Amino acid sequence: MDVSATFGSGDILLWMLYFFLFIIWFWLLIAIFGDLFRDSETGGGVKALWVIFLIVLPFLGILLYLIVRGKGMGARQAEQMQAAQSAFDSRIRSVTSSSSPADQIAQAKSLLDSGAIDQAEFAKLKAAALS
Repeated sequence: MDVSATFGSGDILLWMLYFFLFIIWFWLLIAIFGDLFRDSETGGGVKALWVIFLIVLPFLGILLYLIVRGKGMGARQAEQMQAAQSAFDSRIRSVTSSSSPADQIAQAKSLLDSGAIDQAEFAKLKAAALS
């Protein structure tokens, strides 16, 4: 069979449409399973029913999931991204706020010079900074 004859009858375009729809369906299925299993408010029984429904009737299951729980999908995704961002920010703050041993010794020296601590306490702080 000649490719131009197949293209002329629309078989290639129809195949591309089916392939595109399959990719969209598969992506939606992955997104729904991800949302379903990350949702801590939904119980295990409800999750199991959704999984069975999505496996037995995948097209209808995806459509109903998007209708019933679609609005919450975006909210749960935004909440998860916010939690990840704040965890990242707190980790960055904790790493950058820790001072170097030289800074700690300099602070201890300034406390010693001001009379706030004695020589023994300065030695302890210096040993702690170097360890």
